[in-house]
Amino acid sequence: MTSSEVQIRPDRLKTLLDGINKFGFNRQTGGYNRVGFSDMDIAVRSWFREQMKESGLDVSVDAAGNLFGRLGTSGKPCVMIGSHLDTVPEGGAFDGALGAAIGLECVRSLKDHGIEPDFPVVAVATSEEEGRFGGMLGSQTISGQLAPGWVEMASDADGVSLVEAMAAQGYSADTLREAAWPNGSIRAFLELHIEQGPVLESEQLSIGIVESISGVLVLGVSLEGTANHSGTTPMPLRADAFAGLAEVGVAIPTIIKDIGTDQSRVTIGKVDLSPNFPHTIPGRADFTIIIRDTSAEVMATLRSHIEASITDAAARNSLKASIEERSYLPPESLDGSVRQVLLEETKRLGYSHTVMPSGAGHDAQTMQAFCPSGLVFVPSRNGISHAPEEWTDWTDIEKGAQVMLNAVLRLSKGD
Repeated sequence: MTSSEVQIRPDRLKTLLDGINKFGFNRQTGGYNRVGFSDMDIAVRSWFREQMKESGLDVSVDAAGNLFGRLGTSGKPCVMIGSHLDTVPEGGAFDGALGAAIGLECVRSLKDHGIEPDFPVVAVATSEEEGRFGGMLGSQTISGQLAPGWVEMASDADGVSLVEAMAAQGYSADTLREAAWPNGSIRAFLELHIEQGPVLESEQLSIGIVESISGVLVLGVSLEGTANHSGTTPMPLRADAFAGLAEVGVAIPTIIKDIGTDQSRVTIGKVDLSPNFPHTIPGRADFTIIIRDTSAEVMATLRSHIEASITDAAARNSLKASIEERSYLPPESLDGSVRQVLLEETKRLGYSHTVMPSGAGHDAQTMQAFCPSGLVFVPSRNGISHAPEEWTDWTDIEKGAQVMLNAVLRLSKGD
């Protein structure tokens, strides 16, 4: 049976995506809240697991909460396809959820047509991709890339540890490393995701074939000064933690201009001032800096210059600075042979497309270090993501899903 004879069912895919998005919906904001290892995250995983079972798949769950639905016999390397179910706080309806739904729809389509793949196909819904605890726990677990000591030290922005959050939902962090898949067990990993940027829409293209993914470095920074009365402390005698933070923020655009690339992204994220009161000079500023680029060398240079700017700002403002690395995902170039399959199927279907980098991190990035991996983008309206306004037109979703199904058909055939 040829790929032109095997089609996805858009109605079934939409029903599946709508089902996922019944979990964690905030009617007041329009956002979705399925933060990793929250009650809503666990609830949607339980529901999705039942969808896999009802589809007649061999279903399993690992120590990280990753869900797997297998079609075909074990014993051969599989083609794995999917994405994540968790969201950022007040996230959108498509980020992650769409890719997980398309993974299951592709496997359902194979079953509809009575196709028994030469290599098993596994639909996956990965766990904790959005980095509540600083990494991509699900795909790092599958690929055996949990750094020594990281699990025990990882915590979220509110100080909740990964170990505590997992235990609260009945998971044991002690068994995470035992859940790694054996080398050679995954023939290819495929993921579809919304672009989360404006390129495809602005160029009126339906499909983006990703060739490389930016690395993500998360630094935790503390600037410690002296809290004091805002009216009685002269400006030259202050040790104002916020003033130091502001200088670091101002320095970032110049650093990127001088040594960065068009793929460089540096963001000051969550900021906590203490005491956070109008009439008191902030005595402490705790914040994150996230550095991204498609080049590991550029990331290292950016880090060096940004850390130097922190040190300089601290000295100018009589502050004590501390910097710690909270997590690091290196940039990856995705597999050329898998990319070629995706490109050929996109062309065969006649869809407008481009080959492009990704500025955001994805499970495919982690999986590439373990097995050949491919990533497909579909457009994001106005480039918006991680927000309730996130939207992708259904015609583009259908095209992306068909590209993925065609690629699965090819990659699951015997050589």
